[in-house]
Amino acid sequence: MTRSFFWQMLIVLAAVLFFNYVLTNITPKTQEPVVEVSYSRFKTELAADNVSSVTFDGNNLAGDLRERAAMDNVSESVVDKSFLRFRTTMPPVPDTRLLDDLQQRKVNVSVHPEKKPSVWATALIYMLPWILIAAVWWFVIKGMRTRQGPGGGVMGGFAKSGAKMYTKERSRVTFADVAGLDEAKQELMEVVEFLQNPKRFMRLGAKAPRGVLLVGPPGTGKTLMARAVAGEAGVPFFTISASQFIEMFVGVGASRVRDLFGNAKKNAPSIIFIDELDAVGRARGTGLGGGNDEREQTLNQLLSEMDGFEAHDEVIVMSATNRPDVLDPALLRPGRFDRQVVVERPDWRAREEILKVHTRTVPLADDVDLRVMARSTPGMCGADLENLVNEAALIAAREDAQAVTMDHFERAKDRVLMGAERKLVMSQQEKRITAYHEAGHTLLARLCPGADPIHKVSIIPRGQALGVTQQLPVDDRYHYSRSYLMTRIAVSLGGRAAEKIVFDEFSTGAQNDLKQATELAEKMVCQWGMSERIGPLSFNRGEEHPFLGRKLASDNSFSEHMAWIIDQEIEKIIKAGDQQANDIIANHLPALRKLAEALLEEEVLDHKRVNEVLRDAGVEVKDEPMEKTDGATLLQGELATGAVEN
Repeated sequence: MTRSFFWQMLIVLAAVLFFNYVLTNITPKTQEPVVEVSYSRFKTELAADNVSSVTFDGNNLAGDLRERAAMDNVSESVVDKSFLRFRTTMPPVPDTRLLDDLQQRKVNVSVHPEKKPSVWATALIYMLPWILIAAVWWFVIKGMRTRQGPGGGVMGGFAKSGAKMYTKERSRVTFADVAGLDEAKQELMEVVEFLQNPKRFMRLGAKAPRGVLLVGPPGTGKTLMARAVAGEAGVPFFTISASQFIEMFVGVGASRVRDLFGNAKKNAPSIIFIDELDAVGRARGTGLGGGNDEREQTLNQLLSEMDGFEAHDEVIVMSATNRPDVLDPALLRPGRFDRQVVVERPDWRAREEILKVHTRTVPLADDVDLRVMARSTPGMCGADLENLVNEAALIAAREDAQAVTMDHFERAKDRVLMGAERKLVMSQQEKRITAYHEAGHTLLARLCPGADPIHKVSIIPRGQALGVTQQLPVDDRYHYSRSYLMTRIAVSLGGRAAEKIVFDEFSTGAQNDLKQATELAEKMVCQWGMSERIGPLSFNRGEEHPFLGRKLASDNSFSEHMAWIIDQEIEKIIKAGDQQANDIIANHLPALRKLAEALLEEEVLDHKRVNEVLRDAGVEVKDEPMEKTDGATLLQGELATGAVEN
């Protein structure tokens, strides 16, 4: 029996009952209608000799009246000519004279014997609801057993991995859909070639890598790369998140690992992809990060399956993580995850290719230049660029535009980088404070040597900020000098210095600026060796906790005296940046006021408008480094971390 057969039987049973009810209550059109009359009315008609025949059926009595032509001896007031057939109910007290009256008037009498339901019919009527309940319960249990595999039972399903299998027909993503990751694709192509033609490698004694670990920041396309490998190889692809191994029951994680690898071996050659490997692959024995016997048992089983006594050369394990530093060393040794493929943030050329992929189905206007957009979106990864294209399409759709224009992309970029505009009503004084604060950041960014160029300044509330000063680096940066970092600190403190000089007081608007400056100074002293007093020493202070994801408040790797020296050096660096900011603003007060007035009037200033305002104030500024590309002038940059919020 199947579930569909069960529902078919229910439908047939319902149809039989319905038609049985309908047919038993339908009177043929050729017969006269039967009218329900009272017993006294029946006696009256009988006394008037109008009844021709009667039929006894238990407590019911049915009969026929004589034809109208035979009723000449009866008055019209007694005879009801609207019917010829009738039915009535016998009284509870037997009428002993009824049979004599019927015989005297020569009425044809018939008797139907009382029908008693059979034992089987009665039993079926009473048992039918229970049969239906049992059938429904049986099909539910059968479905659970089917999903849970052999053994069944409610608890049996916990031992199953729950991994989803994708075949070549379902895995439609290929390397053509992955842009900007040429180095990673080149490393993974060898895995694809091995799965497609393993004899080519085996004849020379070569073995395919047992595991490939994709490492990189969130949103860079690690999972997409794994799907592309499955699509290119054309083999079964099992995907699961590492967190699915862990349950509240002890031993479940290990059994799920065994089930996953068992299914992969049955479908070999195949690929297993475990996303967010650090959920179960963290280093053992640390006692941090939720470490427990269940997680460690799961990790031990995973280690055994990847490189144990049973060889499985045609099953390749791929995994992705953002935190390779917290993984257990046994996972990273040769024979398990042999290769680590780094998936980094794309440069501007890769960003252009990624934008081309995401705009395949988006109608673009003639003024859209994806190269310009790629250069003006430094630091964005593949997921960010996909979100940018989607935001631009949403803006165009809200305006009922026929195509997405460059203006839509620019507005979408501002929304992604600086947040959505907020309808916030501020007093004139608060608006002036915000304008001078952002003008201080802008003035420092333009006058400090080596600072990143200004891209846009706004006092329109966006996200959680009342104002934003956005800087874009000149070129891709991979190293940061001490002078550049000191300039970053001075620019961060420029808004606070402007408030102090103009209003002779501080506001809470510098909270984020102070946090950024302090964190940067702490890393300069403790991690990058940029303190002359401490020298080339490295301390854990300022690092993120490898398991809990927050900064360490204290560390026992250095003494209290060294902690005091570190505090002194951090304070020295921040005060030097604050002094530089105060000096520049004090020497260029007219330019500061001009910038603030322009912001109050226009609310948003781009880099060209900033240069015009400063020149009008008598400040000689050089144009930011630009590059001419296909007739378009644009700023170059790699990191979008130069946004200073108020």
